[in-house]
Amino acid sequence: MIEARHLRVLRAVAATGSFSAAGRELGCTQPAVSQQMKALESSVGTPLLVRTGREMRLTQAGEALVRHASGILAGLTAAEEEVAAIAGLRAGRVRLVSFPSGSSTLVPTALAALRAAHPGTRVSLEEAEPPRSVEMLREGDCDIALAFRYEGAAGAEEGEWDDLVVRPLLTDRLVGLVPEGHRLARTRSIGIGELAGDPWIAGCPRCRGQLVRVCESAGFTPRIDFATDDYPAVVGLVGAGLGVAVLPELAIESVRAKGVRMVTVEPVVRREIVALTLPDLAQVPTVAATLDRLAGAAAR
Repeated sequence: MIEARHLRVLRAVAATGSFSAAGRELGCTQPAVSQQMKALESSVGTPLLVRTGREMRLTQAGEALVRHASGILAGLTAAEEEVAAIAGLRAGRVRLVSFPSGSSTLVPTALAALRAAHPGTRVSLEEAEPPRSVEMLREGDCDIALAFRYEGAAGAEEGEWDDLVVRPLLTDRLVGLVPEGHRLARTRSIGIGELAGDPWIAGCPRCRGQLVRVCESAGFTPRIDFATDDYPAVVGLVGAGLGVAVLPELAIESVRAKGVRMVTVEPVVRREIVALTLPDLAQVPTVAATLDRLAGAAAR
């Protein structure tokens, strides 16, 4: 393997014509230059220099290597400078995937803070619900996945993040939504079983599965008339009197809840909001800085 330090020595010897002059230029001793040249010739498997009197002459192989050395060393210098910029947060890119209610609440605050602190850092955003967002992280299609799971969830959700770095952000409670004219619209707190006879509007597949589990534990199976991943659509359908729903508080923050009433539903259902990344990516400065800003946004 050819080392960059050996190429620098070869170039100095070629420019000055001797080991001693090359040593003076590089700030090292003549024996050190001689040792490094021997190591380089051993690496390439052929002589690079021939002594002619008091000077050194390049062999054909030496001339070829010197010809390439300038480009190699220039490219290495450029790479070192770019890596240093990324490490110092003067540059870099982060690919973020988030579920919709996280995109409209946590992400804008976090990215504004990141841009203010590190304007050279670029962030791309794509939306996906878990578990797809987590799959994208493992497949290398993003650097950070904003995800959630429900407290006490069983089955596939147990241990699903054991191989990832998990940054807890907040706990999000689900609240009930009923039309303004609903019989329970003026009730502050209700048991979910009181809605057993109502039509339901369900959300994303994971939320839908959680809704069915909670309802079944209360002794009924919900009649789901509509299902949509679009939270404003859920609110609109409830407001039009077409059914009832439960939504995370985080989702309601970014939706104008017109024509609906929010009620506390028992039993309380919560979901854990987290930022996920791979162990190696957690050491990348731009990724670590983005995780910090997401945590800061969640704490507000």
